[in-house]
Amino acid sequence: MWQSLYAELKDKGFMVVAVAEESRGAQHARPWIEEAKSSYWQLIDTEHRLSDLYNLVNVPQAVWIDEQGRIVRPPETAGSTDHFRRMDLKTRTMSPEDQAERLAARQAYLDAVRAWVTTGKHALPADAARAALPRVTPEIAEARARFRLGVWLRDNGHATEGDRQMNAASGLHPDSWSMWRQAADLDEVGKASGPEFWKRVQALGDRPYYPPPKL
Repeated sequence: MWQSLYAELKDKGFMVVAVAEESRGAQHARPWIEEAKSSYWQLIDTEHRLSDLYNLVNVPQAVWIDEQGRIVRPPETAGSTDHFRRMDLKTRTMSPEDQAERLAARQAYLDAVRAWVTTGKHALPADAARAALPRVTPEIAEARARFRLGVWLRDNGHATEGDRQMNAASGLHPDSWSMWRQAADLDEVGKASGPEFWKRVQALGDRPYYPPPKL
């Protein structure tokens, strides 16, 4: 979806920068990037630096940055919805109604980006954008340090201690699904989308997995 939007708006100074966060190493993300054959920028972040800079907690999230380098919309869900929570887990399918609503929400988000680029709509004033930025608490800062330490320990032959550090990181920053999924995939390929993931999603209750953007 981003390639078509970029092709449409690139002559208006618009650029998409997609970043894959992949603690297992760049080689795990590269095939997906090569298959996409995008003409916009695609980067691989093996150390989750982007999450640290913008306090990202899930994918896909987006930050809108204007030509002066100013954040005009803080991190928010980029076109995904919670309709997946009602899917049939045996067939991994959603109802036609849920699929239609999910596609409509995605299109609404793309339309909002298009309106911002062409008219400036949806860009927040500096004070409002600053106030909407997620706050980094001491617990979140510690979680980031422990997560990075855990990845380093696993990479250097200390898997047990690495897992302990990453579990502690998730405990300190439970809202970070990215942190939990990356740790789960380091432990066992596919674990991040398996029964433990769905158990965590169900534990949310009425809370959203993908909070809708406030456009």
